[in-house]
Amino acid sequence: MEFVQALSIWALPVLFAITLHEAAHGYAALRFGDDTALKAGRISLNPLRHIDLIGTIILPALLLLASGGRIMFGFAKPVPVDFGRLRNPKRDMIWVALAGPGANLFMALVAGLALHLADGVAGEAGLWLVANFQNAILINALLAVFNMIPIPPLDGGRVAVGLLPRGPAIALSRIEPVGIFLVLGALFLLPQIGVDLFGTIILPLADLLVGFVGVVTGHAV
Repeated sequence: MEFVQALSIWALPVLFAITLHEAAHGYAALRFGDDTALKAGRISLNPLRHIDLIGTIILPALLLLASGGRIMFGFAKPVPVDFGRLRNPKRDMIWVALAGPGANLFMALVAGLALHLADGVAGEAGLWLVANFQNAILINALLAVFNMIPIPPLDGGRVAVGLLPRGPAIALSRIEPVGIFLVLGALFLLPQIGVDLFGTIILPLADLLVGFVGVVTGHAV
């Protein structure tokens, strides 16, 4: 019962966060000249088009169980983008990459504003809504910060490739096939030797972003 209750206040925020994040990448790519995501049906608000079995279902469920219902985090299938079809590939890839975290920031702000409405709903329904919106702010803040790690294929890595001079940009882009494994390995293995990148870097930055949302929306989270 406790697991079901925790799932009910985490599942929707996670699904919305990853769905709009990926759809934003596809929409930005389309605006800059690449219709690959459009043809693949990925510029969509339908979560089923973005769900990844491991990242969207299995990983969040395992984290939820392991944390006793306190943590849920996941990711979706990456939206296909042909950077060579962008009108100005090196410049435009920056905006395409930023669209995902930008969508997460937007959703966090919307959730912060929605908390004002949820406060006016009485009873268990009101508490459920408040929990959902609070979790939406946290999840979107975490996704925005995590994805800005400057290692491809994460969005921060794509931004770095777009900003760096040609030589360093090419060298960094070569990391992409193994980049996500490097990041996940650092997050899950380094704590075993006392180096907690999540707790010392990602979570504090996400907390700052959550605080920013609270200041802008006038609702402390």
